[in-house]
Amino acid sequence: MALERYRVAVLGPGGVGGLLAALLARAGDSVEVLAGESTARAIGERGLKLQSSRFGHFDVPVDSAVQLQTPVDACLVTVKATQLESALQRVPREAVGNALLVPFLNGIDHVARLRTLYPSASVVAATIRVEVARIEAGTIRHTSPFAAVELATSAAVQDRVETLAEHLRATGLDVKVRDDEVPMLWDKLVLLGPLALLTTHARANLGEVRAHRRDDALALISEVAAVARAEGVAVDPAAVLRMFDAAPEAMQSSMQRDQASGLPLELDAIGGAILEHAARAGVAVPLTTRLVEELRERESGAH
Repeated sequence: MALERYRVAVLGPGGVGGLLAALLARAGDSVEVLAGESTARAIGERGLKLQSSRFGHFDVPVDSAVQLQTPVDACLVTVKATQLESALQRVPREAVGNALLVPFLNGIDHVARLRTLYPSASVVAATIRVEVARIEAGTIRHTSPFAAVELATSAAVQDRVETLAEHLRATGLDVKVRDDEVPMLWDKLVLLGPLALLTTHARANLGEVRAHRRDDALALISEVAAVARAEGVAVDPAAVLRMFDAAPEAMQSSMQRDQASGLPLELDAIGGAILEHAARAGVAVPLTTRLVEELRERESGAH
């Protein structure tokens, strides 16, 4: 049975946002991307172009705007953590209304921040595991064999979250709905934190990190898992290591790519969040601390 047409706004049509917007639009949903004037104009004129071995190569038209003004069923927030505060000006609370606000951001603390700005129950935590990059405005390259989304549900929004999940599944994405928001966020961070910090610190892809920094990877996974456990989240470091080892050798983290491009790093959202939660829980994370400090020094020296 065909799904009813779903209305989606995508704030930040970069790698993740461009991928989700292109897939939803191809599946027949109504998609509007929200971006700065030049990006919005380019995408409005040319549409989105996706290059993916999993989903195929295709072009698809989408609407674009610099600010949300039309009613939607869901607004997907897909900007980098470093851009979040300024980007939210594009989605005024009154324009969001009762729509779901679904942040696909790295880190763990952005969900609480968004709930201070929008109706709390309508902010639905989400994660995505994918390697994807914006080549230019409107052109997205998906390079990983995996593309998996998780959505956290609650009694207040269960039906609406299930509807969003159905539409995301219809695009070909792997989608899981969970009722344990905090463990879901930590499940991603316990893998992403070590991966992002090490690939960025080493300026190397995952294969090189596994070959030359394996002891560091084991120590980082252990440290982040200890912080998660201190917050009541059961994490199996051995399972995290298996995912770390199973990812493609050529995989790069988005933080590593940002460093290579001279862009601001999501260091506070990823490494900084681990340090803050560790300090509150009284958990020692010496290697995480050293890598975050050295990356902060490297970034400050680059500006």
